[in-house]
Amino acid sequence: MAVIGLTVLLIYKFIFDPGFHLMEHMFGETPFIDQLKDAELREGEWGIILNLLGLLLGFAILSKIFEESHIPEVLPRYLPDDWKGPLLLLVFVFIMSAFLDNIAAALIGGTIALVVFKNKVHIGYLAAMVAASNAGGSGSVVGDTTTTMMWIDGVAAFNVLHAYVAAIFAFLVFAWIGSHQQDKYFRIQKDPVKGIKIDWKRIMVVGLILIGAILSNIFYDMPALGVWIALVAGTLIIKVPWREIPGAIKGTIFLLCLVTCASMMPVEELPDASWITAFSLGFLSSVFDNIPLTKLCLDQGHYDWGMLAYAVGFGGSMVWFGSSTGVAITNKFPEGRDVILWLRKGWHIVIAYVVGFFALYLIMGWEPADNKEHKILNCPVPGCPWAEQVVTESGSVSYLELIEQE
Repeated sequence: MAVIGLTVLLIYKFIFDPGFHLMEHMFGETPFIDQLKDAELREGEWGIILNLLGLLLGFAILSKIFEESHIPEVLPRYLPDDWKGPLLLLVFVFIMSAFLDNIAAALIGGTIALVVFKNKVHIGYLAAMVAASNAGGSGSVVGDTTTTMMWIDGVAAFNVLHAYVAAIFAFLVFAWIGSHQQDKYFRIQKDPVKGIKIDWKRIMVVGLILIGAILSNIFYDMPALGVWIALVAGTLIIKVPWREIPGAIKGTIFLLCLVTCASMMPVEELPDASWITAFSLGFLSSVFDNIPLTKLCLDQGHYDWGMLAYAVGFGGSMVWFGSSTGVAITNKFPEGRDVILWLRKGWHIVIAYVVGFFALYLIMGWEPADNKEHKILNCPVPGCPWAEQVVTESGSVSYLELIEQE
């Protein structure tokens, strides 16, 4: 269906939009070789599409390597055999996604859940796992594609950190409910198979893949590149399960079609930057890809970037296809690809989003800040601390004057 939708949209654009050029839309106007050399010169949608393709397929292989390491099979010895067991697993995913890509965190958590719950995972808990990975990455510039975009566009890393205020409050809501849902559905059994030996070579390859993703994200804004370099290097150590790729292709194509469609939607501007706009974008990101939404916000400027990071990052958890994490994990759990079931069993995600958002707003308020294209000098947002021109003493140089000299 996603492929059909993309085809129809392309036909519409070709017929009714004479200004639309597919190659320019995908690759921009800067010479492609220059874009490959310098990430800051990258234009068009090709970078996002290629990165998502590489991550979804690469992390599908990673999750299988992790499963074959036998670590998930020994975990029941250490996880509590009541509702606190699934809760600890969600905590693990939340923390891990702050340092790793949230897709990897969710897939590793999903692989563990698949084993310790013997393939019996409640849809509400599955939604909670997606939410945990998205919440954990919302305040970290290396934890989510949208926060990385903000960082590259000149938003300071500390300006998204307060997203964790909202994320923690939201986590307390959905993790509590989701853990109890899973415990009632199927409880962890403390009966791991005896004689299991952990395959440390596979653990080493998993580590290489994750380190590769982090380094290539920091230095080249393309974590998928590091993932695939590590996978190729991993063939020298273990037999890489390439057979996982066909199973992940369907969900990957679905997401890439959604992202491409979203990038061509006639949404050229958003309402003025405010907490109400940010709150609304959280709901919109559950059905409309958050990457083009984030780009529009960066072009508009003067948002509270931590609040926005939480909204567009966590908001996608409300529906399974609202985030790349949800699409990736439903490759392992196909039963999750039911919007009505996801909303009915994962109702607590919506409640958690609202609780987290207003906890952040009430504690820290609305704090708009600048980014690369929109300096604080001309901040038009009501309540912006730099909205008024600063008058300095004679002979001194103000921060605003320094900005004007750039």
